Amino acid sequence: MPASYVYLGPEGTFTEVALRTLPESATRELVPMVSVPAALDAVRNGEAEAAFVPIENSVEGGITTTLDELVAGAPLMIYREVLLSITFALLVRPGTQLSDIKTVTAHPAAQPQVRNWMKANLPPDVVWESAASNADGARLVQEGRYDAAFAGEFAASRYGLEPLETEIHDAENAQTRFVLVGRPARPAAPTGSDKTSVVIWQRDDHPGGLRDLLGEFAVRGVNLMLLQSRPTGEGIGNYCFAIDAEGHISDRRVAEALMGLKRICLQVRFLGSYPRADATTAKVRPTLPGTSDTEFVAAADWVARCQDGRF
Repeated sequence: MPASYVYLGPEGTFTEVALRTLPESATRELVPMVSVPAALDAVRNGEAEAAFVPIENSVEGGITTTLDELVAGAPLMIYREVLLSITFALLVRPGTQLSDIKTVTAHPAAQPQVRNWMKANLPPDVVWESAASNADGARLVQEGRYDAAFAGEFAASRYGLEPLETEIHDAENAQTRFVLVGRPARPAAPTGSDKTSVVIWQRDDHPGGLRDLLGEFAVRGVNLMLLQSRPTGEGIGNYCFAIDAEGHISDRRVAEALMGLKRICLQVRFLGSYPRADATTAKVRPTLPGTSDTEFVAAADWVARCQDGRF
């Protein structure tokens, strides 16, 4: 039996569509799971080689369920990411009209992306109920639990539904970011177009604390792509921070930033260095001298020569 990749199911989710863009998916058994936690637990328990889950969208930001699962529990690592453009269809049972719709469902992350369309096109008393995934919402409509679901148009035929409306989105060019997550191992090889993800915990709450953390990146010219606070569960005001930074852990400036964080933070969880889906090369600010890898290497060599008396 081939190694398996699990993903947020059931069949017909945007997650499945994004997963199938990975070349290696053709050589894996693809297994849908009922939730993001179930998918990640399958990897932790050794039941699957990797899990493919949504982690961020361009309208609402980070997918908190995924972030929280990566923060807690046994460590996992990100090895790949995929960006998928998202538009929704309103899926209904045959014969349903817009005026008939009283209840709609979809994944919670879909609501901010269709909220304005709903106000303009559906009855004012329509009730929204969240589903475990967009495809699961389509399944619930098939079963008669709801009148309509926002999902990918491709899911209609799988669940015997019809796309009553298509190309639904409140924001142009909306995208969702998905990640391939596995057990900890050596990070993916650097490509020159990479991203590094970490979660950090402060030692204590004090004025300028977040500035101190971000300064470890700033003074080394490392650009941040995502910064999101998440509650630790230890009381109001206790947060950790999920960070995506440009570059790879093998880049000297990135490695030194992480070493700086390790020195001053209560805890640092490394979530991986991996190729950026947009293939954009990290650029060091030319106005900030001393932040290129070449300069970091030269400085380290100088210190070594001083230690050997060769300065």
